[in-house]
Amino acid sequence: MNTLFSQLPSIDGLLREPALQALTAQYGHQFVTHTLRQMQEDARTAILKEGALPKWHPAWAQQAATRLAAQQQSALRPVFNLTGTVLHTNLGRAPLAESAIEAVSTVMRGAVTLEYALDEAERGHRDRALASLLCELTGAEDACIVNNNAAAVLLMLAALAPGKEVVVSRGELVEIGGAFRIPDVMRQAGCQLVEVGTTNRTHLKDYRQALSDNSGLLMKVHTSNYQIAGFTKTVDEAELVALGNQVGLPVVTDLGSGSLLDLRQYQLPAEPMPQSLIAAGVSLVSFSGDKLLGGPQAGIIVGKKALIAKLQQHPLKRALRVDKMTLAALEATLKLYRQPELLRQNLPTLRLLTRPAQEMLCQAERLLPQLQPAYDAHFSLEIAPCWSQIGSGSLPVDRLPGYAITFRAKDGRGSTLNALAQRWRRLAMPVIGRIQEQRLWLDLRCLEDETRFVQTLTS
Repeated sequence: MNTLFSQLPSIDGLLREPALQALTAQYGHQFVTHTLRQMQEDARTAILKEGALPKWHPAWAQQAATRLAAQQQSALRPVFNLTGTVLHTNLGRAPLAESAIEAVSTVMRGAVTLEYALDEAERGHRDRALASLLCELTGAEDACIVNNNAAAVLLMLAALAPGKEVVVSRGELVEIGGAFRIPDVMRQAGCQLVEVGTTNRTHLKDYRQALSDNSGLLMKVHTSNYQIAGFTKTVDEAELVALGNQVGLPVVTDLGSGSLLDLRQYQLPAEPMPQSLIAAGVSLVSFSGDKLLGGPQAGIIVGKKALIAKLQQHPLKRALRVDKMTLAALEATLKLYRQPELLRQNLPTLRLLTRPAQEMLCQAERLLPQLQPAYDAHFSLEIAPCWSQIGSGSLPVDRLPGYAITFRAKDGRGSTLNALAQRWRRLAMPVIGRIQEQRLWLDLRCLEDETRFVQTLTS
């Protein structure tokens, strides 16, 4: 064992080697030295546990180069999203429009008027420019922007009803991804939840009977991530607004996904729109920026000017505010909505959601013969119709027809499919599909770069 230890090179000796000097020039002396010390520790551990030098000995420079490159690789790696879920929470939700990407790049490079009013040469408000744009698009009096919709809900509750009762239908006490629950948010905001009605049926009289001297808000929550069908009854916002006006209470709506478009014009299922709720008199409406809107992660609140002012003045607003990159991307995305006739062309989310099934079938027919030679020894490849989903709590029941390329293991083993999926996840640009019905499915709805995809799977 002592003989093995004596074969380990010194750090100083390694750093004098030409290959290591090249790595030092690329990565810096400190980073390379730290990596070599880790390699020495790994080598000592191998000697003690296995009685042998590590497999990469004596190629220390090559191993160091591999480790340095791996450590410098970003944790946020681009992937091919072929899961069939367009707005995939775990894969970053909405892809941004080119104009949004350019806007972010511009503001990252230097000083910008984030909180500076040029006309007055004094401090301004970072939400101001986007608030005007949101008011134009939704008909609201004012707007507020925070870092996601959960933050928007928390801020509305904390600013408008601390220590007060908030009346919500039992059928709207949702839990979304990451165990985010409306009752938990209420507690964190210092509000008291008052549940009314039942899971499937809530009437206006239920809200009225729940009111007390300590009532602070009437609240609606859009159940975007699940659906109750059958013997149901809900109270719409217009009815709740009429009650709120009678008793002097604001009505707020957590809309979740939030679409500024009537999706039915694209043959997609309808989603409630913020502008419709504002027109119905709802005091505040909150929704996400990175779902159906097609922009960056953000929580958007639109509504009455006096109530928005309370949100802006609350201490939580500073903790929940967004940075210049988010504001730039959101502004560029919202400006696309001024040209609705070009939106399908310019907004990736809408483009992917509205891809014709025939287009995906033609794509599959182009791709199949290119992929088969690399895989037909162990897998049967087929083109199959499939159903995609919008995702991220948006329209959970409705599906979008499309096509996929499927891989079935010729040995019939699930472990063979799992091994293939794992191998794809380790590629330079990982390919993420889904295993279902003893096949590995590559849903083509979100595949736009065919050339790189083929190169990735066949090289």
